[in-house]
Amino acid sequence: MDEKWEMLYEEAMNVINPYGVSSKMWVGSVASALLTKKGNIYKGICIDTDGSLGMCAERNAIGTMLTNGESEIARIVSVYKDGKVIPSCGACREFMMHLGGDVENILVLLDEEGRTSRLIDLLPEYPKYK
Repeated sequence: MDEKWEMLYEEAMNVINPYGVSSKMWVGSVASALLTKKGNIYKGICIDTDGSLGMCAERNAIGTMLTNGESEIARIVSVYKDGKVIPSCGACREFMMHLGGDVENILVLLDEEGRTSRLIDLLPEYPKYK
């Protein structure tokens, strides 16, 4: 893993803090950190619920990025509470594609060894519309 990935990995690990909010909501077992093209880092944690109203850590981090007026991701990493890198799910990949611009080239960390993929390569049949 290069230095930027290590930094993002550590940023994500720093917000891992699993706990129950209520009997129907648990948070913080997965965290994500993203690096924008402007060089800023935004983080998010997962929100799990009894129903389907939860939110992945990636979309939480992206929401924070958008709240701060940015929309261009350069790199993104997600980690589980045990430290294992976990690639973004299909819903998060699709969500990132909707950001527009050069989203095809967002780099996604795939594992602790430093393997990466461009976002579009994780969605090979993605429609080419914008």
